[in-house]
Amino acid sequence: MHALAAQPSRPSAKGEVTRASLQADLHAAQSRCARLATRVKQLERRLSELMGEQTWRDSGLGAPEDIHQLHQRITSLESEVADVRIQLGERTEELNAARLANRELLTRLNLERPTN
Repeated sequence: MHALAAQPSRPSAKGEVTRASLQADLHAAQSRCARLATRVKQLERRLSELMGEQTWRDSGLGAPEDIHQLHQRITSLESEVADVRIQLGERTEELNAARLANRELLTRLNLERPTN
């Protein structure tokens, strides 16, 4: 039997299957199986990552998908708040100036009014 395996294969004129052709087919099938197993592992790993990301988002613990838009909105609102604070400071200064002017006018009126 080993002597037959060691003999070089000669193509058969009748199209018969030889031991060497079967071994070549087996080797090709094993190589393909190994490639497919590697690909399956890659796909399983990617599926696991995607499912993990989806679960993270669904749980509410992950960052929202529109995080960039939210950061832009925060920046815009912070700018508006700064502007409103400046306006509030200006209005406060105007109010304090009006109160001071009012006090001065009331003091003058009280001083000019004759007392009986």
